[in-house]
Formats: sequence, structure tokens, C-alpha cells
Amino acid sequence: MKGFLLLNDSKVNSIKSKLIMNSLWVFEDVNLFNILCPHKFKKFKACHDFDTYKKCDYIYFEDDAANKVYLIEKGKVKIGYYNEDGSEVVKAILSKGELFGEKAILGEGVRNEFAQSLENNTSICPVSVDTMHELMRDSQSFSFKVYKFIGFKFKKLERRIQLLLFKDSKTRFSEFLSELCNDYGYDCDKTGDNIINHPYTQKDIASLIGVSRPTLNILLNELKEANVIDFKRKQIRIYKKSA
Repeated sequence: MKGFLLLNDSKVNSIKSKLIMNSLWVFEDVNLFNILCPHKFKKFKACHDFDTYKKCDYIYFEDDAANKVYLIEKGKVKIGYYNEDGSEVVKAILSKGELFGEKAILGEGVRNEFAQSLENNTSICPVSVDTMHELMRDSQSFSFKVYKFIGFKFKKLERRIQLLLFKDSKTRFSEFLSELCNDYGYDCDKTGDNIINHPYTQKDIASLIGVSRPTLNILLNELKEANVIDFKRKQIRIYKKSA
């Protein structure tokens, strides 16, 4: 389709190769919650609780003290900040098994972002920085997983910010599709199409690539009409002939 960046063979191969780095600490069918939550450690299990949030509740605000990290047991969490003009910038939308607030481990004293629940009954495992540091001191393997996670997440965030600042909406959406392939895609055995089962609503995707919902709908429908993709609520199919 004229004017739209499609996924070619070299792009798809590049996407798949990135899974090697991802697999260092995020294994198939294993999430960070299962690896890092103190409930998995007998020493901390008895004194550790979960917090539950309603939709739109804030877990922390900009300028709050950074003395905890958080793991998502259930639900979704939006991470973002506000520009000087009051407009919201969404940095990430996280789901079950993911960690946030991790800069506190590295010595951040005050938050420079907010974290907000996007679903009712979002369940969060809060972990004090002191507890995380103790776990990291006690286990070299645990410490390695944490630092690998932080490094990978920073690179991913840096790439997304570059897209928002320097790329047009079509390029941002094309790159986001590549990211979804990386994180959630697999090849269909019967058709060879790439199937992406992702956790995002269309509103989430629009926020993450910095466009309006109507603009996102135009991008999706243009690709669908060109027989590049098909999509439904939380699944995108990239046809083999366009990959």
C-alpha cells in the first residue's frame, strides 16, 4: 500500500532474532511475577500482601517517594507523565507478570512518572526497595534477572520515545506492529500468517503510538483493505504474503 511501511522478510527475521535477548530472562509461559514476587520466597511470604486497585486509581504519582517496586498479578497498569502544557504522554501499558517502578532499585528517590490502574480489580504485589536489595544480595541469579530486565526495559522505552519524537504516525504504527510480533506473535501452522494475541485495546494502542483513536482506525482499515492484515478485538493477523 502506497505510503505505508510494510513488514518484509528482513524485518520479520530481525524481529524474531530479538527474541534471543528477551529469552534470557522472560521464558515461555513464565512471567516476571513468578520469578520475582517475594511470595515465592519462604522468608517473605508470611508478611507480604497484595494491593487491589479500581479502574483509574493511581498507584503512585509524579514526585511521590520511590521506595517500592511493583509486580502485576492481575490487570493492566499505565505508566506516563504530563507535559508542561498538561498533555499526557503514555510511556507503557503493562499487564500480568510485568514489573514497574524499577528505577527505585537503582537509587531513584522521587518518581518522575505516574502509574495508574486501567482495570477494576487490578492486583499489585508491592515490594520494598530494601526487600529487593536483600533478595538481590542473597541470590546472584535473582540479581542477574533483575538487572537484565531493567536494561531491556530501558532500551525498549528509549526506542519508543525516539519513534514518538521523530517518526510519522504510519511509521510509528508499523514499528509498533513489529514490537507486537516480537512480544506476542507466532506463525500459524496452517497458513503461515503471523498471529498476534495481545493484551491491548485500541485506545491503549493509540495512546502508545501517540495518535487519536480515529487515526488508528484509519491506519488499521487501510491495511485491512489492502489485505495486509486482519484484526479483531485483541488479535491481529499479518498475512504471509505481506510479511
